[in-house]
Amino acid sequence: QVQLVESGGGLVQAGGSLRLSCAPSGRTFSTYAMGWFRQTPGKEREFVAAITWSGGGTYYAKFVKGRFTISRDNAKNTLYLQMNSLKPEDTAVYYCAASQRWDPDSMTGYDSWGQGTQVTVSS
Repeated sequence: QVQLVESGGGLVQAGGSLRLSCAPSGRTFSTYAMGWFRQTPGKEREFVAAITWSGGGTYYAKFVKGRFTISRDNAKNTLYLQMNSLKPEDTAVYYCAASQRWDPDSMTGYDSWGQGTQVTVSS
């Protein structure tokens, strides 16, 4: 397993942007496929986006609709989620997760999880 720490959350107005970051510990970042999930109180954690080990492949939830972009910099050991055109319904705790296989939209496909970062979008 790898330890993950998210950052970049905060309060933003509807239509605004935020960029989340996820910094794994260790030097094996490039061996993990990575994903972002989110969760609101009383709801199940849901898939947002995933990226392959090299960054050459990405996969998104339908609700993203071109607003979010997942990327990674293996040289900097960092995962990103650029979120544009934010909506109040995007308000949630966002989690990054690491996987040693490619099962992008399933929570059970991930081995390690961060503690989450809160994103709040005001109307």
